[in-house]
Amino acid sequence: MPASCVQLESDAYLVCLTHALSTEREEVMGLLIGEVDVNRVVHISAVIVLRRSDKQPDRVEISPEQLSDASTKAERLAQELKRPMRVIGWYHSHPHITVWPSHVDVRTQAMYQMMDDNFVGLIFSVFNEDKNTKQSRIQVTCFQAVQGGYGGSEHERYEVPLKITPSSAIGWECLEALVELPGILKQEEEEAYQNASVSVPEEDLISRIHNSAVYTKSLCHVMEVLSGPLMTMLENRLEINRIRHQHLLRQKQQLQKRLTETT
Repeated sequence: MPASCVQLESDAYLVCLTHALSTEREEVMGLLIGEVDVNRVVHISAVIVLRRSDKQPDRVEISPEQLSDASTKAERLAQELKRPMRVIGWYHSHPHITVWPSHVDVRTQAMYQMMDDNFVGLIFSVFNEDKNTKQSRIQVTCFQAVQGGYGGSEHERYEVPLKITPSSAIGWECLEALVELPGILKQEEEEAYQNASVSVPEEDLISRIHNSAVYTKSLCHVMEVLSGPLMTMLENRLEINRIRHQHLLRQKQQLQKRLTETT
């Protein structure tokens, strides 16, 4: 039986979307941590950003080691929050293409549901242009895989209702994921640079200079599209929290004054 709906906390949504917007050349992916209630409502409150070992424009994969590490982190969160948290889903991006899952996505989702039938998938379609308004748009869908009709062996997508629930502040686990994201992208670029350098002969200086220039440009791109906006966002959040803190202090003083007057 498919999940009845998915409630995605806004700070977890922020992490997924920031990751999806970090590159328009290849797909990115991560894992979702949450819990399922008795009504089969999936509550997602944390995100684990995964490092890609192989960057492809049309597919992404999860290694068994990454899934094991994510399960360990989910267990730690469950102990800290005293809630039955577990890895409950995955997300990936579709840059420049439709939000709907491909046949490969549906098959991958069906494989995950063999381990947990509540497992869900999110897809973020980014860097797309609306044909009518010519403006950039972002779309997100949530899906599961269901058996095809008439007893077929192929699976079909089933769209699960998705609701983004507001958060008053960024949870620690989501803030940690945001802070780790630039470092993960840097590791991916370092690995790509090292792999490219291995096959270049020592005397081929032109190719080595070219690889170094591409590597430097990639790091600058990470700083431009991710680190800068991320820092601005966190500074804005800090200012909002400072204003909210001052407002709460004034309310406290007013309540204390009324309490003193009544006594």
